[in-house]
Amino acid sequence: MTHYIDRFPGRKIRVGKKNYLYFGGTSYLGLQTDARFQKLLINNIIKYGTNYGASRISNVRWSIYEKSENYLAHLVGSESCISLSSGYLAGQFVRQYFNNTSHKTFYTANSHAALQLPNDKVESSHETLKMAIEEHLHKTNAITPVVFLDSIDFSGRHYPHFNDLKTLPLDKIIVVVDDSHGIGIVGKNGRGVYKSLLELGAKELVVCSSLGKGFGLQVGAVFGTTEMISSMRETDFYGGASPATPAHMATLLESGVLMEEKRMKLQKRIKQFKKRLPSHHGFSMMDGHPAFSFSDKVLTDYLEKQNIIVTNFSYPSEDSSTMSRIVISSAHKKNDIKKLTGLIKRYYSQ
Repeated sequence: MTHYIDRFPGRKIRVGKKNYLYFGGTSYLGLQTDARFQKLLINNIIKYGTNYGASRISNVRWSIYEKSENYLAHLVGSESCISLSSGYLAGQFVRQYFNNTSHKTFYTANSHAALQLPNDKVESSHETLKMAIEEHLHKTNAITPVVFLDSIDFSGRHYPHFNDLKTLPLDKIIVVVDDSHGIGIVGKNGRGVYKSLLELGAKELVVCSSLGKGFGLQVGAVFGTTEMISSMRETDFYGGASPATPAHMATLLESGVLMEEKRMKLQKRIKQFKKRLPSHHGFSMMDGHPAFSFSDKVLTDYLEKQNIIVTNFSYPSEDSSTMSRIVISSAHKKNDIKKLTGLIKRYYSQ
């Protein structure tokens, strides 16, 4: 069922004249409704304005971009970083960069649409992906393969161990990873997956991300080597695009302590939820991540009748399979988790 709302959903959501507990969305740290975070952003909007529509390569440039990009690169452990106005644009930016005769693109199952162009083929399984790459590499003078994947695709086949990726001849492959659901949440200090993937020894590693989920800010980012990011900065795509709002970049720099506090609280809520789940639950989960996927529509309907709304819709299009997910946020209280798990126990005991 589609619900229309007029306010940003925090731990509660109001639909019509009725209040529900909300365990959905992607506001993992609950920053969007946090008064301290809002105050930082509002003060930066007063200083930097509501938007900046000029090119990053214009003759007048904000210093805040370089400062925040250096901060992000240091956080994730990459040599360099480039920012854009959204995570989707960051994914398309990277895909367009490799759209040439020097590269051959491959896609793992469940790769996000942000990484794809209209005619790109997504492999149905890891086995078909591996076979396609090996067949390509056996060709004489094979051009460099580029493999696109989501770090967290909610199937559990990638993060945290990336066992499927490890079976590929990575020393011959450029690996592009969308870490939108990981950065800000998983890894030391919320650094995401870049450092752990770097250790796998790919020919080249590029990570792109939305910061809207883990950082609560409308910003996209791309991480990689200094040489790679410098090359991306020289493209027409980058020069022609408006940047992220400078107020958002400034807020990113100023909210590190608050975000760490939120991450610690989120991990407590995740542990509380997992501890109280019945042993025979039907959820798919990933270590340290607040999203718990399931495929039982009856459970979704049952929870809604008990005044709890979870994520439940077809994604990325109406023809896609239904995505059902319970999402824990640092905004949730202990009693929220207690009520939710109590209902889940009752459901599975029926």
